[in-house]
Amino acid sequence: MKKLLLGLAILGSTFTACTSSDDNTTVTAVTGEITGTLTANKTFPTGAYTLKGIVKIGSGTIVTFEAGSTITADKTSGDNALVVLNGGKLIVNGTASQPVVFTEKSGVPGSWGGIIIYGDAPIKAIGGVTTSTSEDGNALSYGGTNTEHNGGSLKYVRVEYAGAKLADGTKENNGFTFYSVGSGTTLDHLVSYKGADDGFEFFGGTVSMTNAISYGNYDDAFDWQDGWQGKNNSNWYAYQTGKGNFGMEVECSNNNNSFYPKITNITLKREAGCTPEVAGDVQVDAFQFKREGNGEFSNIVIEGYGDYTEGATVYKGAAVKIQDATTNTNQVAGGKLLLNLVKISTTSQIVPVGATAGIIVNFPNANFTISTTATGAALTSGAWANVSGANLIK
Repeated sequence: MKKLLLGLAILGSTFTACTSSDDNTTVTAVTGEITGTLTANKTFPTGAYTLKGIVKIGSGTIVTFEAGSTITADKTSGDNALVVLNGGKLIVNGTASQPVVFTEKSGVPGSWGGIIIYGDAPIKAIGGVTTSTSEDGNALSYGGTNTEHNGGSLKYVRVEYAGAKLADGTKENNGFTFYSVGSGTTLDHLVSYKGADDGFEFFGGTVSMTNAISYGNYDDAFDWQDGWQGKNNSNWYAYQTGKGNFGMEVECSNNNNSFYPKITNITLKREAGCTPEVAGDVQVDAFQFKREGNGEFSNIVIEGYGDYTEGATVYKGAAVKIQDATTNTNQVAGGKLLLNLVKISTTSQIVPVGATAGIIVNFPNANFTISTTATGAALTSGAWANVSGANLIK
């Protein structure tokens, strides 16, 4: 009985039949509860499931969700999250018309911990160390030497209302959190919707992500540290509404490096009236680079990072802001930060600026170029990018 409670408890099944002129088809809609640590391979057929607690996929275990499934957590039951441990695999076989949705019953941002994947790909954390401890409340070690680590395949997946503080109440999570995840993992057509922290965050690793939407997340749309170095990223789209900090927050944990990530086709949009997550902590720029953050970015659209007024102070949103002098010296002047074909509108500071008057930002020739024809992310609308009838691609 205990083993059954740690796996899938089938609570009931509903059967409906639909007919056409060609055939008769019976569709089985499965419901059930997912809890505990999963240690045996399992495929969840299309259905509506309840996620209860911190569900973990153990090393050597493959868990699969079929297209059209909905997995719902309930914050009243306590902390909830789906965690893939190093060596485990999560396979999500969503489609454009039948995405797999991970959500929370109340519909309140910050109500659960989202999807967290661990691997053993390389990292470079503070002090240059190659292993570190996660900050998600699980306090697990991450980092290693396996550049091709494979944590599974996530296709057409939407995570809603995540970003909860778990465990002791001080650890924060995101819609999707990737700890030293490797290049063998597939991340494609993902949506992080209205979470209370970042939409997507990478802690080192070599994984790449394609066709991603960060919509209405309270902190940064995209964030990384610890030497993330994914090279094959494309079509990243952010829409910041209600609350939101940076479009992208980029750092390398104070490690000067030459293994930067590469991203093509980026759109960062901030809706009029969008405020910083926390009053007094004003973060309203499209790109922020700090602590040796770098990268190669191209075909970029930036829109709406205008003036923000708090009290008697007017803050001018920047397309690109360099937060500290060391990053400016080593990454900007050192030629390790490239932003090319950038189209900017309704943004206060078009020319890259420093966070203080003492940081004078001068990109080497051709490392920052403006374009009037940049197109940004190229995404196709569909059920995967639609919530309650609203298209997320504005």
